Amino acid sequence: MKTNVCKLTNDKSTLDSILAEAEKSAEYNKLSSKQALQLRLLAEEMVGMLPELLEIGDGEFWIENKNSEYELHAAIKTKRMSFDKKEEIMSMSKSGVNAASKGIINKIKIVVESMADGYVEASRMSNEAGYQIYDMGAIDGGMYSDMWSNAWSLKSYRSLAKKQDDNDAWDELEKSVIANIADDVIVGYVGRKVDIIIKKELK
Repeated sequence: MKTNVCKLTNDKSTLDSILAEAEKSAEYNKLSSKQALQLRLLAEEMVGMLPELLEIGDGEFWIENKNSEYELHAAIKTKRMSFDKKEEIMSMSKSGVNAASKGIINKIKIVVESMADGYVEASRMSNEAGYQIYDMGAIDGGMYSDMWSNAWSLKSYRSLAKKQDDNDAWDELEKSVIANIADDVIVGYVGRKVDIIIKKELK
């Protein structure tokens, strides 16, 4: 089942449609109160990360589900960024200790913005700001079929933090709402479009 596709712009009132579609999806699929709350919380996390990202392009939002597996989608068609915007993002991506890069949601924002203009090299991103671009074979696109040229995955980030015994990364993960509820968050890039997919099996 796929909900309505809602247009998103830098008019922040359009973000209300994300919460509305989450409520409609919960009602249509007869989710329990616990399941509906989890879907609502993930929708709120999506709302929280999008305002700044919609400054670099308009987008669309929808929810898909196959039985108990749910995906919240935001697709942003990006525009060329100004020099000042590039400098701002470059300064964030160069320092993992920069305050703006703290927290899982802010890391996701930096990944999206970096992909949006294609100027942060994949080889460098593996060591900066605590994120990594992965081989597409390691990313499960779920119900989505687009082949991305670059992708980032919360699941892969979590695995890497565990492998490297990264206490700071684990601390961020444990404090993050989206990291504690979502099964995965994928950011994929192709052409001038950035996809954000939040995946959750509602049991």
